[in-house]
Amino acid sequence: MRKFMLFGIFFSILGLAAQAQDVEAVTDEELAKFANVEVMTSNYVDEKTEVLRNMILNNEKIDGGARYNEIKAAWGDEAKMAEAKVTEEEKAAFQAVQDFQDSLQESVKEYKTALIMDDAILGAGTYNKVNGAIKDDPALKAKLDGLIEAQKAKEAAEKAAKGDG
Repeated sequence: MRKFMLFGIFFSILGLAAQAQDVEAVTDEELAKFANVEVMTSNYVDEKTEVLRNMILNNEKIDGGARYNEIKAAWGDEAKMAEAKVTEEEKAAFQAVQDFQDSLQESVKEYKTALIMDDAILGAGTYNKVNGAIKDDPALKAKLDGLIEAQKAKEAAEKAAKGDG
């Protein structure tokens, strides 16, 4: 019985050691792929935020951000809506903006999930491996954050060099 317990403890320790090796086994390439997905997702969010901003500022029915904010403050309160003299056209335009805004979170989630699931970009196994490792290792998380910031800076410099920003 004692031998059986010793074997059990031995194999448990081996299992823990194997798990620890998995966490430590994140390569620079895997970390770079993970960082790339984070940057791509951030860029996607920025693009959609710009679309939302343009929907508000360039909307002929709402007539800019100040009126949008006035409608937003009154939204859902019929007395305030009447006081602000919100037209049916403005209501429809505001609702379209709200619908787009409400869809953004799901859109971002779907976009990021597609990147993660694409083995050519990252792959679910690599995502899970790196994600678990950065939770357990602050130094690895810091390294990842550095890679993300460096990639964003490089993209910003390239965009500025082209005259796009």
